[in-house]
Amino acid sequence: MNNNTRNPEDTVLIVENLCVDFYVKGKLVHILSDISFTLDRGETLGIIGESGCGKSMTALALMRMVPSPPGMIRAGRVVLNGEDLVKVSEKRIRDVRGSKISMIFQEPMTSLNPVYTVGNQIAETIRRHNNSSRSQAFEEAMDLLRMVQIPAPERRLREYPHQLSGGMRQRVMIAIALACEPDVLIADEPTTALDVTVQAQIFDLLKEIQDIRGTCIILITHDFGAVAEMADRVIVMYAGHKIEEGKLDEVSSGARHPYTQGLLRCMPEIQTDPKENREPLPEIPGTVPDLLRGLEGCPFAPRCSFAMPKCQQLPDYFDLGYKRSVKCWLIQEDVKVKKQA
Repeated sequence: MNNNTRNPEDTVLIVENLCVDFYVKGKLVHILSDISFTLDRGETLGIIGESGCGKSMTALALMRMVPSPPGMIRAGRVVLNGEDLVKVSEKRIRDVRGSKISMIFQEPMTSLNPVYTVGNQIAETIRRHNNSSRSQAFEEAMDLLRMVQIPAPERRLREYPHQLSGGMRQRVMIAIALACEPDVLIADEPTTALDVTVQAQIFDLLKEIQDIRGTCIILITHDFGAVAEMADRVIVMYAGHKIEEGKLDEVSSGARHPYTQGLLRCMPEIQTDPKENREPLPEIPGTVPDLLRGLEGCPFAPRCSFAMPKCQQLPDYFDLGYKRSVKCWLIQEDVKVKKQA
């Protein structure tokens, strides 16, 4: 479906001005600042950026799993099917987690409980949300293992996480996340530490499940290649800010923020001629800023070759069309040049 023809009824998730703060060493630190986006039924949104830019914290905030203390959701709304998850009670959010919105965590070996069998861990989720009997839950767990293409599911149900390969453990995590057919599935680096073949299998599996169930997927990654494989739209984050958003082809072929352009330049290309002398991949100079020290102005300015005096102020979001925005003063300068021309 063309994004421009979607109906308001297609919108499953609305995130508005989400802000997360942490108290660290007696200081109030802004971890997420003014994050806003929407997600439509059957759509995949990629969230990309370097480590420490706020991707995983965004996912935890959507699930209302920000550790408190020291963290808190200071402001904003997370509206899932008309219900603001920021305002609901603790009992209600426990009912919603796993049933309406689920998450595939980054490292299955540490996310799965080592002292319980795979079957017990899947069945627990089913029984918690569906009030199924033990036998019914284990039957559904076996069906889920078949769906995520784990061979010999009858045997795997009785095995422990350490007895499975990395790819199988990740499939078990997907099975747990999908146990109650959630409307939104958050995949936080779902292919970390997996080899390329298994990564491709996991992505194919997620796309197949999405086609069957119409699930919305939020894919969190630092790899633009993974985003290109899966996503319809992309959000680029830096130092807790959303700095660019757009459809995949708009961002990959016409990135407007210098940070996004730098990420794309860092992507390696397949070398067709082994004798060809290849130039070293360019790097983005510097490092992600330390949020403990506080930020003034554009957070990317110290690393940006286009920085100008105005970058001492935090940029506005410049709307460039349908779900297309960039947080950079260069966009304002471009608009001025076009008007003068």
